[in-house]
Amino acid sequence: MLTKRVTVTVHASDPLSRAGLISHLRHQPSLDVLPERTEGERAGEERGDGERAGRGRTERERTDRERAEGERVERERDSPAVAVMLADRIDESTTAELRRLLRGRDQRVVLVAGELREPDLLSVVEYGVRAIIWRHQATEQRLLSAVHSAARGEGELPPDLVSRLLNQVGRLRRATAAGATGGGTAPLFGMAPREVDVLRLLAEGLDTRQISERLAYSERTVKNILHALMTRLQLTNRAHAVAYALREGYI
Repeated sequence: MLTKRVTVTVHASDPLSRAGLISHLRHQPSLDVLPERTEGERAGEERGDGERAGRGRTERERTDRERAEGERVERERDSPAVAVMLADRIDESTTAELRRLLRGRDQRVVLVAGELREPDLLSVVEYGVRAIIWRHQATEQRLLSAVHSAARGEGELPPDLVSRLLNQVGRLRRATAAGATGGGTAPLFGMAPREVDVLRLLAEGLDTRQISERLAYSERTVKNILHALMTRLQLTNRAHAVAYALREGYI
């Protein structure tokens, strides 16, 4: 049972959708909604600051703003923090925003999704999303339940997504077990050290034979490592695997 109000930030690229989420959450007595400012709003605020500075902003105005910001920070620090994010689909901008929300912060994310392909589902789970709601099912009560579940560190998924996730995890485990040979097993998500070693050499332009000689593996082992990795992470070819490893910071 939560004893503190939950601090909620709201994130959506479309201002109307963002306003709709806020309207669902702002009247809940157990939530403290702090809507995320858009880039345009932040830029407008910066321009406004410059204009006020040009006209001579008073010390009292600066003090009031600093006090308000300090109160905001204190609320976020002293209560569970949950980010509610609306995304019609999972694309590069969405995954970048998820990384930004979760990077270095003890924050839980509730994703309100329009659609999720199976690779997308695994990706958002790997990023650390705690709860997922279909957009067409995002009523006030469902949102409230998901926010409280996330604040408690629990997960919440629609029944159809639970089934899809279990099915894909099962397939990936079988593929990983079949493809991995020697040197231990590969992780379900992310990359094992030997996979990183292979991709680093692949990125340097080495072929399968050269990689096998450099790492003292057989050529078949190198091929199996790459096949298991690409199957597990839904990567289409070797170039895609190298690009993924570079983007995620493995190499």
